[in-house]
Amino acid sequence: MQVAPVNNRNGAAAAKAAMPTYGGHPDYDFAAALDKVSPQVKAKAQTQAQNFEGMFLNSMFSEMTNGLKGEGPFGNTVGTGIWRSMQIEQYSKSFAKAGGIGIAKNVYRTLIMQQAKTVSQTQDKQA
Repeated sequence: MQVAPVNNRNGAAAAKAAMPTYGGHPDYDFAAALDKVSPQVKAKAQTQAQNFEGMFLNSMFSEMTNGLKGEGPFGNTVGTGIWRSMQIEQYSKSFAKAGGIGIAKNVYRTLIMQQAKTVSQTQDKQA
């Protein structure tokens, strides 16, 4: 998901929010969903999406390093395994925070679309 800049007649960026894209095309459904949900919901969804990607990366990195044996001054001890798991956890969080591999963007889009649908259903029932 990318956001294309919106320019006014003078070539300056407009104050209006840019149109999000999905698969290289404008994502009008997602833009409408973003307008329906509150900033608090957006922030919470962003955090949850980033945490999900961090957990996924942690699982992938753990499997990648599962068969490695400790070398050097620490050898192959229990402490090395514990240290490695903490290192992998921090790497996973750092990767996800820096943009990750794109999972968080899709999870965020899905969460916002679901929240917007819930808001629309609630408004329809009240009307």
